[in-house]
Amino acid sequence: MYILIPAASTFVSFFQVAESVPLLPFVDVFYLFCSEDDSPPPMDPSEVEFLAEKEPVTIIPNFSLDKVYLIGGDLGPFNPGLPVDVPLWMAINLKHRQKCRIIPPEWMDIEKLEEIRDRERREDTFTPMPSPYYMELTQLLLNHASDNIPKADEIRTLIKDTWDTRIAKLRLSADSFVKEQEAHAKLDNLTLMEINTIGTFFTESLNHMYKLRANLQPREEGQSQDY
Repeated sequence: MYILIPAASTFVSFFQVAESVPLLPFVDVFYLFCSEDDSPPPMDPSEVEFLAEKEPVTIIPNFSLDKVYLIGGDLGPFNPGLPVDVPLWMAINLKHRQKCRIIPPEWMDIEKLEEIRDRERREDTFTPMPSPYYMELTQLLLNHASDNIPKADEIRTLIKDTWDTRIAKLRLSADSFVKEQEAHAKLDNLTLMEINTIGTFFTESLNHMYKLRANLQPREEGQSQDY
């Protein structure tokens, strides 16, 4: 199986914005991965964060630029003081160049996050999150644009509390699944990063249990024949 993944970070090295410097052309670059067993390798957290960087965010630019045409979609035009949606990777790059101000997502609000945290604690099941990349977006925005996010420390704490609650639920679900020797299970409203956090450990645990049961089965059959 061949998997094509757009390298969004490649754009960053090409992106230059200034009144006297023209915008360099954008080129879509893809990395090609191929595994020997025709199955994609497990993702690590950095790869999940890479996918989160494609999420759109709103910025307030302080420069003028015509529309930019990309394979993934058109961006702009950019006008000083007028909001425009761009991928997160571009917003962070412009922020580092002091070319924009990032507007935090609507859900990145103290009252809304407190409600999400409290609902997650009340419910036994996983509740829907405001974004499939809520943890990654929070970390990236707070690490690179905390001055644009009101009450950044409180937001970080609320997101961490919600994350800890959901991971605790996930561990309990995995423990129950293994103890009851179930063949399959369904968990709704999990994000990719949450699945990635426990996925490798969970599958390796099931593989070890299968091997142990396979080794014990012949002995049990042999003992029953002796009697």
